[in-house]
Amino acid sequence: MQRDSGAPFLEFFAGGGLARLGLEPEFRCVFANDIDPGKVASYRRAFGDREMRAGDIWALSPIELPGAAALAWASFPCQDLSLAGERRGLDAPRSGAFWGFYQLVEQLVDAGRAPDVLALENVSGLLSSHGGADFAALVHALDDLGYRVGALELDAALFMPQSRPRLFVIAARRAAPALMAAGPAEPFHTQALRNAVARMPDGVRRRFVWWRLDTPAKRNARLADLLDDGPGVVWNSAEQTERLVSQMSALQRARVEALRETGRREVGAVFRRIRVEHGKRVQRAEARFDGLAGCLRTPAGGSSRQMLLFVEGDILRSRLLRPREAARLMGVPEEYPLPKSQTAALHLLGDGVCVPVVRWLSQNLLAPLAGVAQRLSA
Repeated sequence: MQRDSGAPFLEFFAGGGLARLGLEPEFRCVFANDIDPGKVASYRRAFGDREMRAGDIWALSPIELPGAAALAWASFPCQDLSLAGERRGLDAPRSGAFWGFYQLVEQLVDAGRAPDVLALENVSGLLSSHGGADFAALVHALDDLGYRVGALELDAALFMPQSRPRLFVIAARRAAPALMAAGPAEPFHTQALRNAVARMPDGVRRRFVWWRLDTPAKRNARLADLLDDGPGVVWNSAEQTERLVSQMSALQRARVEALRETGRREVGAVFRRIRVEHGKRVQRAEARFDGLAGCLRTPAGGSSRQMLLFVEGDILRSRLLRPREAARLMGVPEEYPLPKSQTAALHLLGDGVCVPVVRWLSQNLLAPLAGVAQRLSA
């Protein structure tokens, strides 16, 4: 899957390289890093051995990073978010890894090799973490390095049939006025983002950038369009499907019955969740029939696996979402080599970034900020 075109970029917390898939062809990866052996193996299967350096980001030295990059991408871990306190991550060994990335960029700035653009991706919860102090600390830190910093909340549902809101912090050494709006605008500058910016210290807030972007074309794919329906598909037994439906609330069961009466084929995405009802913990199956999958998650247990409920008149069928189907929901091409283990494949995808979201950002914001001539994807 190697392509040798585009401006050089560095990829940190690279996972399986889904961001790389979206950044090509505007950008060309010259260095990648991840600490997870399974994800490193997946990255190398997809792209070869040349760029990937396995290990802890804290152990990296600027000497190992080639040349001067146009872009540095970092999908830093979302667990244990704690950015506002100790910058060396002592209190948050996972999300504290952001400060390992920060240290590298700081050293590149001192060496005169700072990337033109930084792109950081994380869960939207970063906006409210520690009352917004973590988000403010991140913006302040990048601002101190001489970058103009802005952010966008993007839901993968704009591009693919999966509900997956994520926060993208975009920082540029040179912010083109044409890409800077006078103020926030929907759908990318959500109320949560506006609230987080309003809580920032005055000096940081005044320098915050509201990136100007056009709304993407309307998505036309639905969940059912990306699903397999042939040999090799493993279905649950009738008893398992009946149990799944029995775990729904009365309102949800009534909705399923109403769909059955229409005679149409409908597909719902289902998660099992623990709810507290009348003071007791109850496992509930919660389905959505809006044409979207729920947000893909890493498979920590059976309840975290996304299920599919097929309503076809009097027939009800259910099964687990397959790894290749999950890959399609992330916009990953069919030729991308997924891990053979279903758990490993779903872990890689659940921790990844939606490829079409990155591609749209690359073409409409990152490439212009980095001075890269826009070209159509191959």
